[in-house]
Amino acid sequence: MVIVRDISQCERDAKSVVTVGTFDGVHRGHVRIIERMKEIAAQTGGRTVVVTFDPHPQIVLNKAGREPIKLLSSMNERLKLLADAGVHTVVVIPFTFEFANTSAKDFILELLLKHVGIGSFLVGYDHTFGRNREGDEQMLRTLGAEHGFTVERIEPLMLGQVKVSSTQIRSALKEHRLADANDMLGAPYTVEGVVVEGDGRGRRLGYPTANVECMEQHKLLPANGVYCVSAVIDNVRRFGMANIGTRPTFTDDIHPRLEAHFFDYNGVLYNRRIAVRFHAFIRHEMKFDSIDIFWSQLREDRETCEAFIARHLQGSGSPATATSTT
Repeated sequence: MVIVRDISQCERDAKSVVTVGTFDGVHRGHVRIIERMKEIAAQTGGRTVVVTFDPHPQIVLNKAGREPIKLLSSMNERLKLLADAGVHTVVVIPFTFEFANTSAKDFILELLLKHVGIGSFLVGYDHTFGRNREGDEQMLRTLGAEHGFTVERIEPLMLGQVKVSSTQIRSALKEHRLADANDMLGAPYTVEGVVVEGDGRGRRLGYPTANVECMEQHKLLPANGVYCVSAVIDNVRRFGMANIGTRPTFTDDIHPRLEAHFFDYNGVLYNRRIAVRFHAFIRHEMKFDSIDIFWSQLREDRETCEAFIARHLQGSGSPATATSTT
């Protein structure tokens, strides 16, 4: 996949099949757009081009009264997911206050048409763009008729009564609805980070944990609780359980942490980078009255996770043979 970070340096192709968006999480709705782009590109001899922004516009604009956005994917994760989906070219536009004042017409004509080229433009059913969100499907159709490119509207992907969107996925993750989030994503939600040294309590209790410090400050952690997880460690898929939360039995922390215990693994992970995949929500975080009760609950959590793995996850060896139905 070609990654362009300076649009003025993009190789122009008048047959480009273009779409624009943040593509946070690259969920199943996004993938459906990409699949349609690839169909058109195959028919016209063009290339697929996704135009996206970094940082996320809401991070820069940070409107008063709106909770700061938490993202499903970092820029690097987004690029990998777009590459996996088969996109030919991704143009990453630095999003600044100055850029936010670009009119929709200038964005299409002076940036995309001039530097990227447009043969076909795919637009989401509710997508708006440009200064004050003045650009919409009708403007695109008018510009397309004037400058020789087609416009195709993409309807939302529905799962039951729910329109698949990054906003819906964020809501599901915040509400312990991991299965719904994974269904909309088309894969287990993933948090990537570096393993940092903790207080060693888990190892002393016989449950050594990897304290995963997220590498992206705006990354969304699932809601506090215990989860069935996996990670590829030394090229082997390791299953385990993870806790996200403030560890109320032991600490007065206010900031949630991600701690993962991988079954049947005793290696040292400090300073290593791992990607934790969330397969199932097990229970809410709790404060226990004694270490014995806490210990008993850990054993029960492990049994619950192992039962889920046996029912729903195939294989426990190499990444190639370990797949998930969630």
